[in-house]
Amino acid sequence: MNGALLLTPTLSPQAGRGSKHSPRAASARRERDPRPREADGSRPFVVAIDGPAASGKGTLARRLADRFGFAHLDTGALYRATAFLVLDPGGDPADPATAEAAARRIDRQLLADPRLRGEAVAAAASTVAAIPAVRRALLELQRNFAAHPPAPAKGAVLDGRDIGSVVCPAADVKLFITASAAERARRRAEELRQEGAAAIFEDVLQDMKERDARDTERRAAPLIAAPDAVVIDTTTLDADAVFERAYGFIARALKEKEWKQ
Repeated sequence: MNGALLLTPTLSPQAGRGSKHSPRAASARRERDPRPREADGSRPFVVAIDGPAASGKGTLARRLADRFGFAHLDTGALYRATAFLVLDPGGDPADPATAEAAARRIDRQLLADPRLRGEAVAAAASTVAAIPAVRRALLELQRNFAAHPPAPAKGAVLDGRDIGSVVCPAADVKLFITASAAERARRRAEELRQEGAAAIFEDVLQDMKERDARDTERRAAPLIAAPDAVVIDTTTLDADAVFERAYGFIARALKEKEWKQ
């Protein structure tokens, strides 16, 4: 399963440095923060990025991971892979037993399969994601990635829908990326057309609204912004503007962490 993790090759020059306080202060910090630490006493810097479909969180997560030299995990790919493994043999994505079994046999190569980007798989992914057993099956994998990002990364960026609220509630930085349903539908329709697929805006918008409803109304880890998350509305922002804003939050948090260590 760890082979599914996407690792960026370089490290941020800031990562891993920082002043040290007294042993008593360090002990107190460890009690407050139970996350795993490396041999040198440091712990991975975790960025949690949540948001609805087509909000731009995936693009942002990849850029941030690349810039800071962190490992990146697109947790949505885990649910799309689960959905694909259910649909491929003709299974029902709403069946808990079938969906859980699929979640437990995800193969690393599957996460990069372009078939996971199809609309049918995306819709089914939203369905399997509402099944508690599926979320439990994938939760430990996600948490293990955040706690132990592949070397040489000193941190991890995870994007999804419940990263800041459930998967990594103690993340160093939590971002919630959103946009209006109409703008997200426009982006998705344009993406589909560029891929050569026929896309009618009204149909994509309706699908987007239905997916949003499933994600926000499900009982198991619904799509919500964590209370301490920074909300960035990308409706009128381009990708560069969103990146610069998010980069600033993370850079400041990194400096603060270095000062406390």
